[in-house]
Amino acid sequence: MYIKKILWAIALIGLVVAAYFAYFVYSAMLSPNTAFNNEEAYIFVPTNAGYADVRSQLEPLLDDIDAFDALAERKKYTSNLKAGRFVIKKGMSNNDIINSIRSNNLPIKISFNNQESIAKLAGRISAQIEADSLSLVTAMTDEAFLSDSGFTKQTALGMYIPNSYEFFWNTSSEQFRDRMLKEYNRFWNADRNAKAKAIGLSRDQVMALASIVHEESKQASEQPRIAGVYMNRIRIGMPLQADPTLKFAAYQLPEYQNTIIKRVLNKHKEIKSPYNTYMHTGLPPGLIAMPDISAINAVLNYEKHNYLYFAADARKLGFHKFAKTLSQHNINARDYQRYLSSQGINK
Repeated sequence: MYIKKILWAIALIGLVVAAYFAYFVYSAMLSPNTAFNNEEAYIFVPTNAGYADVRSQLEPLLDDIDAFDALAERKKYTSNLKAGRFVIKKGMSNNDIINSIRSNNLPIKISFNNQESIAKLAGRISAQIEADSLSLVTAMTDEAFLSDSGFTKQTALGMYIPNSYEFFWNTSSEQFRDRMLKEYNRFWNADRNAKAKAIGLSRDQVMALASIVHEESKQASEQPRIAGVYMNRIRIGMPLQADPTLKFAAYQLPEYQNTIIKRVLNKHKEIKSPYNTYMHTGLPPGLIAMPDISAINAVLNYEKHNYLYFAADARKLGFHKFAKTLSQHNINARDYQRYLSSQGINK
């Protein structure tokens, strides 16, 4: 009889332990533990982050952070973190959350366009991925990288084709730069390379001219015609006389920092710069801004015509009037100058 009581006691203790273990498994591992109302929440785990960094992001999202801590320790997540962007879905258990943030790094879609410089591009990208703007500038202007890739500091901006791309949030500066070089080479496919060769321009020259065309007009419908004007000037050895290049040259000077030039004046044509296309024939040594793909394609497929001039259209702002003769161009230009004066735009 005494032995039976001992056996019953052992059995009861076993049942209590099993029940407690079942409760622990359910409460710590399998019961829902989210405290937010949205369907999803995201956390961003930096490279080389410690568990405290992750915990601080999780705490406002969870009902019971202590239960999560216990399971995270048991599953060795606290010492085996992964960097990246991770999703937590409403109603997830601690076990589900740990599995998600341990191995389900989600890509993000980044985009950029119309950046005026490498520095501004770096600022745009750093707002979307983990890498900071300073490290991005350093990577993108690294002389060894540029030399190996066939670029210079003047042409480096042309490597970044404006579009949307998928990246992991924890992408490093070098990884971003290297991926964009691959995208650049993919963009310059056999068809585009053949078209550049047919019009007698290198890739860099196409990008430089496209940057001018894009600064002249954001209207994709007339960009091929503007590109045709510049190709006509190049063909006959006439200076490009592109006002956007004068603005670019001016903005490199201390006296024009933090200013906006709304009206190109004769004094701007006297600026000594390789980007002064009134003073120098041919294309400038690099891009003056980042062109849209539409402007790049406009250069590669420029319109064949006999126009040598164009001026902004005062009656259809954003568009231009084209002319074959200087006399007609002067009429068009004076019309637009009168419009600027009527608006009080004198500089």
